[in-house]
Amino acid sequence: MTMPKVLISDELSQAAIDIFRQRGVEVDFKPGLKKDELIEIIGRYDGLAVRSNTKATAEVIAAAKHLKVIGRAGIGVDNIDIPAATARGIVVMNTPFGNSITTAEHAIALMFAAARQIAAADVSTQAGKWEKNRFMGVELYAKTLGLIGCGNIGSIVADRALGLKMKVIAYDPFLSPERAVQIGVEKVELEELLPRADVISLHVPMTEKTKNILSRENLAKTKKGVVIVNAARGGLVDEAALRQGLESGQVSAAAFDVFTIEPAKENVLFGAPNFIATPHLGASTNEAQENVALQVAEQMADYLLSGAVTNALNMPSITAEEAPRLKPFATLAEKLGAFAGQIVDEGLEAVEIEYEGDVTKLNMKPLTASALAGLLRPLLQDVNVVSAPALLKERGVPLTESTRDDSPIYDSLIRIKVQTGGKWRSLAGTVVAGAPKIAEVKMMQLEAAFHPVMLFVNNSDKPGFIGALGTMLAEAGVNIATFHLGRESEGADAIALVGVDQVISEPLLARIKALPQVRYAKVLRF
Repeated sequence: MTMPKVLISDELSQAAIDIFRQRGVEVDFKPGLKKDELIEIIGRYDGLAVRSNTKATAEVIAAAKHLKVIGRAGIGVDNIDIPAATARGIVVMNTPFGNSITTAEHAIALMFAAARQIAAADVSTQAGKWEKNRFMGVELYAKTLGLIGCGNIGSIVADRALGLKMKVIAYDPFLSPERAVQIGVEKVELEELLPRADVISLHVPMTEKTKNILSRENLAKTKKGVVIVNAARGGLVDEAALRQGLESGQVSAAAFDVFTIEPAKENVLFGAPNFIATPHLGASTNEAQENVALQVAEQMADYLLSGAVTNALNMPSITAEEAPRLKPFATLAEKLGAFAGQIVDEGLEAVEIEYEGDVTKLNMKPLTASALAGLLRPLLQDVNVVSAPALLKERGVPLTESTRDDSPIYDSLIRIKVQTGGKWRSLAGTVVAGAPKIAEVKMMQLEAAFHPVMLFVNNSDKPGFIGALGTMLAEAGVNIATFHLGRESEGADAIALVGVDQVISEPLLARIKALPQVRYAKVLRF
């Protein structure tokens, strides 16, 4: 097995380099590469480890012929073209928890600094002034903190704020009422948070829905004298409107660690009254830098060496313990999907995947991704387990997944149904002694191994058909490697799965289809 190779293109702790090498991953440390330099060498690597400086654009990803994973040491992935990576089958993972405490603490620090005007008081005092009456602050005790976003970091901020005896309200569509009670916050809508909060702290990602969530209109709805803190992402607040709010007194103070354009060499907020700025320091502690470096190295090494997926943004997670157990079922799911995709003759209209027996105790999301990759590969180019779910969704094809604790015959069974031309086609498979097997076609039972080339025939169960088919193949010089039969009942619907050692030509396939017993015939490749 060739040793996987990783490029670290941003500044990362030496600990990350050590972990890669200890795990058996070759690593090159080349921070500060220019775009053309990165494009020139990226084709040599299986993994790319970055922070925020490297831009993994579509152009870079197109040049990454062997890249399997991009690891971001930190939370934000604005510098990675995830759709382009997904289309190429490249897993994108981050380290969402490595700097959570550090970022939450920075938000609390900014809150204190804004409430007590610490930055301005420091400048004044060190200039030899003693302006006690000028810097009249406010207590945070008993004030209401409004969190816009209450995920991992937001909930840590809530915990610290509750320790300060603040009341915490939170707007987050993904926050369940039970979770809100558990962490001690009151779940509210944004329209209620704005006029109630004495301090507003933002903890949401930058998306089309959250862009300028504190717009000019929403800033006008806030309590007069509100304090606003943003240690999340630039662009969440209308910066020009906030400047006006600071000048009018609608906003008493604001403290920002992030800006719409970074590096922020200039900004409309700079010089505004009672405004505090820091240069994106949320994750800038020794502990956080070490944590995210260690985590990204461990995650990338796990994926490259064992297939384990942690904190991926475009693929279901798979633990290191799960990976070997999932592998035979993932192989089965992909081959069943390939079978189903090759018999979709009139467009894919719907997909159903059923899991029965012991397989339902496993992580089924990667299995579904594998099945969809196999299903779509005959229909589309460059499909993989990362891109397949997104491609199916893009095309508006409904997917239904179901489970059944018991399987009537096998310990585990995976069944795939596809709707094409208004009709459903069904097949199922199982794993026997670690090998994938076809167990059912059109609800007819049989047990067949997958063969590189297989002839699938749906026929009426009439005497002489098997002999005629065998003779036809023999006369064409096609050797039969495996032969498996299934039927509903004597004289009814039947199937034949024939593994062959030679390619079946189109003229030969046409002759097979012309046999009077044949209803459908297809050459399958696995």
